[in-house]
Amino acid sequence: MQHISKEDAQKRVDQIAHFKAELEQLEQNDVLTLSEVQKRRVSNYHTTLINSLALAYDIDATVEEKQLSLGMKIASFLGALALAASIFFLFYQFWGKFSTLSQVIILVLAPMIGLVVTLFAYYREKTGYFAKLTGLVTLASFVLNISMFGQIFNLTPTVNASLVWALFAFLLAYASDTRLLLAFGIILFGGFLSAKVGTWSGIYWVHFGERPENFLPVAFLLFFISLLQHHRFSGFQPIYRVFGMLFFFIPVLILSNWGYISYIYAHHGTIEVFYQIIGFAFSAGAIWLGIRKHWGEVVNTGNVFFVIFLYTKFYDWWWEWMPKYLFFLIIALSSILILLVFKRLRTATVASSQKVSV
Repeated sequence: MQHISKEDAQKRVDQIAHFKAELEQLEQNDVLTLSEVQKRRVSNYHTTLINSLALAYDIDATVEEKQLSLGMKIASFLGALALAASIFFLFYQFWGKFSTLSQVIILVLAPMIGLVVTLFAYYREKTGYFAKLTGLVTLASFVLNISMFGQIFNLTPTVNASLVWALFAFLLAYASDTRLLLAFGIILFGGFLSAKVGTWSGIYWVHFGERPENFLPVAFLLFFISLLQHHRFSGFQPIYRVFGMLFFFIPVLILSNWGYISYIYAHHGTIEVFYQIIGFAFSAGAIWLGIRKHWGEVVNTGNVFFVIFLYTKFYDWWWEWMPKYLFFLIIALSSILILLVFKRLRTATVASSQKVSV
C-alpha cells in the first residue's frame, strides 16, 4: 500500500461509506443493481481495505468511533495542559532546594527524555494521542527549561530563544505528526522572524509588535512553505496556509485603520487607503485562489477578512452621522448582496464542473 497520511486514510474510509450509501439509494430507485457476485467482490474489497487502513492508521470506520476519537482528542489536550501545569508548579516549589549542577542536569535531561518518550509513544501507540500528550508536555518543559537557564546564569533575554523553541516545536510536530505542536512552532517562529525584521529596521526587538509590517515577511514565507508537499503529515499544509494568511491580513487590517504606525513615510490617511485596497484585493484574491485550488480553509479565511474589511469601512463612513437603524439595515442588505454573489459563483462553479464531467 502506498504510504499516505492518516488524514488521507480517513478520507478514503469516508469515501467508501458515502459510496455504500449512494449505491443503496441507486438500488432503491432502480437505477443500478449489482449482481450478488459483484456485491460480494466490492464488499470484500472494501472490508479488506478498511481493515488494512485501520491497522496502519487507526482510522474511524463508524460515526461512533469518530465521536469517541473526538473525546480522546479533548482528553489528551486537557491532560497535556494539566500535566504541563503540574510540572511547572513542581519546578517552582522545589527548585531552590537543588544545587546549581543538579538544576543544569535536570534542565538538560528533561526535554531529551521527553523527546525520546514522545518518539517511543508515536511508534508504539498507533492512535497518536499519547504521543501528542507527551509532545505538548515536552515542549512546555523545554520552554520552561530555557527560561530557567536564563535565570540561573543571569542571561539577557533575547529573541533567539523563540527560534530555539520554534525549532524544537517543529521537531516534535514532525516527529509525532501533531498539528497543534506545528501551530505552536509557527507562532514562535513568526514571533522570532518578525522581531528580527524589526531589529533590522532599528527597533529594539521587544517592541517589534509596534510595527505590523514586521509580520508580512513571515506571512509570505509560511504561504510558500504550504506549497511544499506534506503527504506523510495530516493537515500540515492547511495549517501553514491559514497562519500565513493570519500573519498577513491582521497587520494589513491594523494598518488600514492606524496608518501612522507604518514604516511608510506618507500621510496616515494615504497609508490607510493603500492598505485598505491591499486588504480588499488580497482577500478577494484568496477567495478566487481557494476556489480554484479547492482549498476550503483559504476560501473561508478570505471570506472572513473580506467581510471584516468591508464592515470596518461601513463603520468609518456612516456610523457617526447615520441613524443606527439605517446603518444596520445597510449591513443586512450588504450581507444579502454578498450571499447572492457567492451563490452565483457557486452556480458557475457547478456548471463548469458539469461541463468538464460531460
